Amino acid sequence: MGRKHSRTWRFTDVNYAAASEEDRRGIFLSYGGVLNSLPTDAAAKITIINRRLNPVDFQRTILMKERGDGLDQYRRESNRILTQRAAESNNLVQEKYITLSIPQRRIEESRAYFRRVDANLSKSFGRLDSGARPVSTHDRLRILHDFFRPGEEQYFTFDQSAAVRRGLDFRDLICPDGLRFRAGHFEMGDKVGRVLFLKDYASYIKDSMISDLSDFSRNLMLSIDILPIPTDEAVKEIQGRILGIETDITRWQQRQNDKNNFTATVPYDLEQLRGEAKEFLSDLTERDQRMMFAVVTLVHIADNLEQLDADTETLLSIGREHLCQFSVLRYQQEDGLNTVLPYGLRRVKALRTLTTESAAVLMPFRVQEIQDPGGLPYGVNAISKNLLICDRKRLISPHAFYLGVSGSGKSMAMKSTVENVALATNDDIIIIDAEREYGPLARALGGEVIEISPHSKHHINPLEVTEDYGDGENPVAMKSEIITSILEQQMGVGRLTGSHKSIIDRCTANVYQTYFSSRGKAPMPLLTDWRNEVIRQMDPEAREIALAELITEGSLNVFAHPGNVNMDSRIVVLDLYEMGEQLRPTALVVTLEAIQNRVMENRKKGKYTWVFLDEVYLYFKYHYSGEFLYRAWKRFRKYAAPMTAATQNIEECLKSETARLMLANSEFLLLFNQAATDRAELAKLLHISDTQMSYITNAEAGHGLLRIGGSLVPFSNTIPKDTELYRLMSTTPGEG
Repeated sequence: MGRKHSRTWRFTDVNYAAASEEDRRGIFLSYGGVLNSLPTDAAAKITIINRRLNPVDFQRTILMKERGDGLDQYRRESNRILTQRAAESNNLVQEKYITLSIPQRRIEESRAYFRRVDANLSKSFGRLDSGARPVSTHDRLRILHDFFRPGEEQYFTFDQSAAVRRGLDFRDLICPDGLRFRAGHFEMGDKVGRVLFLKDYASYIKDSMISDLSDFSRNLMLSIDILPIPTDEAVKEIQGRILGIETDITRWQQRQNDKNNFTATVPYDLEQLRGEAKEFLSDLTERDQRMMFAVVTLVHIADNLEQLDADTETLLSIGREHLCQFSVLRYQQEDGLNTVLPYGLRRVKALRTLTTESAAVLMPFRVQEIQDPGGLPYGVNAISKNLLICDRKRLISPHAFYLGVSGSGKSMAMKSTVENVALATNDDIIIIDAEREYGPLARALGGEVIEISPHSKHHINPLEVTEDYGDGENPVAMKSEIITSILEQQMGVGRLTGSHKSIIDRCTANVYQTYFSSRGKAPMPLLTDWRNEVIRQMDPEAREIALAELITEGSLNVFAHPGNVNMDSRIVVLDLYEMGEQLRPTALVVTLEAIQNRVMENRKKGKYTWVFLDEVYLYFKYHYSGEFLYRAWKRFRKYAAPMTAATQNIEECLKSETARLMLANSEFLLLFNQAATDRAELAKLLHISDTQMSYITNAEAGHGLLRIGGSLVPFSNTIPKDTELYRLMSTTPGEG
């Protein structure tokens, strides 16, 4: 790049607009720390890029593609909802970058320098929960291509080796069809653009000015150039200024004395200059402030000159609202364009001297957007109105909780996720339905509903094992855990001693001996076989275990038969409604065990399995089912099986330490309207500020907070009532 080397990093937005005053102060100070950490031998450029999502990109990356499988009517309806939401938003994709440029040196030295800076930037932005990731050459060229060729974003390709073989210059791949600079604007292909710069700063600037400018719904790019000055040089500079001001004041007083005016006071403007210079010096020497030069430039693109003029006036008025004056770069449009683009160049000489705090007021953060490529829709951002597209598979822990009081929209959100997974992916779906709510939706999507009850013809054998059962773990030990969990309900929590567990392990190993020695040719053992094995034991504790005959002869004998459940359907609903509240936890243990077999088979095929559990609080009321669910929560993460649990009785869950661990270790949470006691518990557990809690206090149905990773985003996710999808999902009497 001429006589400079530069490198660009991308950083993500943080939820500054939705944060409390205390949190904002913390973000402000942390951002000041980022500016203080910038190297003084490099020029920094912070760039915010607004790109309107064109219809082709929207259709290609977000809308569902029709497949001719009988479900396209629902895909079309879902696409209409997404299109309507996008039309109501500002339809912007916003990206944020920081570019550092240094004078040209040997390439090995430059690479070593940027490696060192990379570690510092990652650490500094990490304190903001933002993170700074280096941008590859390919992505950096893509940024320039998307700017110079709006509407052609999907056509960008760059293969360096192929370009060298063909003798192509990389500039041929990104340059516009034509570029012509006029006095106050430029022509770029069939578009026109204009570069503005911040001419006059207000004495007091709100931290919302940059976000207000960058929220303008047009293709634009805003850059803040920062030149950090070494502190020792800055102190000498300010001391020199103070000496000059004191000299001017002394000369003025001498002139007054020559006129016999010995009582005249120093003029206000000189006194103000002296006070400001001393305050600046105090900032540098006592308040950990640094001196830096800054310039703000902005370029916006329009289809024609009339629209460009109207947009320019809007941007100028936004600046005036903040008592700042933006101005058009007359006869300097080319220099301005080279300055605002993330090359690392600065061609506009309109620098302003600032301290760290003054530069930090030009806050680039507003609200975090979640728009993961290939993700699923989860409503719209309540602040920016942009679509929330999240890919849970990319999270460290893809498991999720949906929490909210009855009527808050929790069940609709669960069913909406089921619908999106079914229509937009090839993944399998298994639902454990405690309240018989998911049958209509599953059947409409081509799924199968299996009713598990004492009177049902459907049976699950908890002792069934598949070829890859356990993923290398001892299958006998895992089955012993299952039987222990079942017996614990019958005999009571804490009643199983070491002797009991030893007998359980021994009998489990014995009952599988024939099956394993025949390499799966012998019949699969049943719970009745296991109980008969216990009866044959001579230990007195074995008699106590055998007396827990409910599992083979009583109301739970539904699990003592050979398995006849068809788990091969892509969408399976396991209906536990008739098991009764007391028996559901045991049924959960058995059904999760059956689900694990399916999950292991899918993992071998390279296929994801989504598992949904409704009214999960029922399972935390009992120690054994809660512990088993927690183990599944940990195991399924490794098996490509995201789990989603929903409950309205959050306080009941939070009484369980197991549930607290599961909540704290889940990176995806949808929080809807909460009861007062639940809000207080969640605030402590998830460190939610009072300002953020307002989004789940007396919130409308379908509104709340989305917690993804360490970020909290206010969201809205309502489905129009005049749609077939709403009728399939609604649990409101008279609407379904």
